[in-house]
Amino acid sequence: MSFIEVKDLVIEFTKIDDEGNEVPGKKAVDGVSLNIDKGSFVAVVGMNGSGKSTLAKSLNGLLLPTAGSVVVDGFDTRDEDHIWDVRSRVGMVFQNPDNQIVSSIVEDDVAFGPENLGIEPDEIRRRVDDALKHVGMYDQKDKGAHMLSGGQKQRIAIAGAIAMRPQCIVFDEPTAMLDPKGRARVMSIIKDLNAEGITCILITHFMSEAEQADRIIVMKDGKVIGDRTPAELFSDIPFVESAGLELPPAIELRKMAGLPGNLSTAAEIAEHIAASR
Repeated sequence: MSFIEVKDLVIEFTKIDDEGNEVPGKKAVDGVSLNIDKGSFVAVVGMNGSGKSTLAKSLNGLLLPTAGSVVVDGFDTRDEDHIWDVRSRVGMVFQNPDNQIVSSIVEDDVAFGPENLGIEPDEIRRRVDDALKHVGMYDQKDKGAHMLSGGQKQRIAIAGAIAMRPQCIVFDEPTAMLDPKGRARVMSIIKDLNAEGITCILITHFMSEAEQADRIIVMKDGKVIGDRTPAELFSDIPFVESAGLELPPAIELRKMAGLPGNLSTAAEIAEHIAASR
C-alpha cells in the first residue's frame, strides 16, 4: 500500500537577478514521480547536487512543491490545514545533529517534540524513556547534550524522532559526519525500526548503507534515473558508474576478481569463492 505518493514533483529555487528581481533558478527536483509503500526501507542515492536531500525535505512539507504534489497518507503537503498531520506521520533526522538538538539536557531534548504536540506528561515520560532505550542512550538521559560524541548526538536526534511516534522517518544523510562505528550503530537502529514496521527512507552517499535497503532510488540532475532492488542495481556496474556512484566494497571486489554479476553481497561472494576451490 502506498504511504507516500510523489507525482510530477518540481522544486525550483528562485534567485535574484542583477536588478534585484526574483527569477526562476535551478530545478533541484525536476518532474519526479514515485510511490513509497508503508513499512518499506528505501534508500535514495546520487551525487552531490542530484536533488536527493531536496526530495527528502519535501516528504514532510519542509519544502513545498513548485509544481506537482506530495501526498502523505492521503494528506497533501500543500494543504496548510493538514501540515501537522503530515509531520506527525513523517519524522526527519538530519545530517548534523547539532542542528536538531534544541535542549541542553538529553531527556528534555527528546521530550521537546511530544510536548509541542500537547501530549500528557505521563505519556511523554513513557515515550522519552522508550525512545532513549531504543537507541541505547537511556543511561545518558540526564547528561548535557554538549557532552556527547557525534554518534551519541545523532542517536539522540533519532530518539527525538521516535518519541513523536511517526509512521515514517526520513534519514537525510544521518551518518555523513560519523566514524565507521557510529555509522554502523545508526544503521542498526534504522534496520530495527524498519523491522518494527516503521517506513524508513534513507538519503545516503554510502553505497554500503544503500545496499541494506529493500529498494534503491537513484537520482541525477534532479531526476530519478533508476529505481531497483540492491541486487538489480549492483549487477549493473556500468549504470552505477554512469550515475557517478561508488561501488560497495563487496561489489568492487567482485568486479576486480571477475566474479559473476549475480553475486550482490559479501556472503554470496565468499560462498562462491569457497565453492570454486
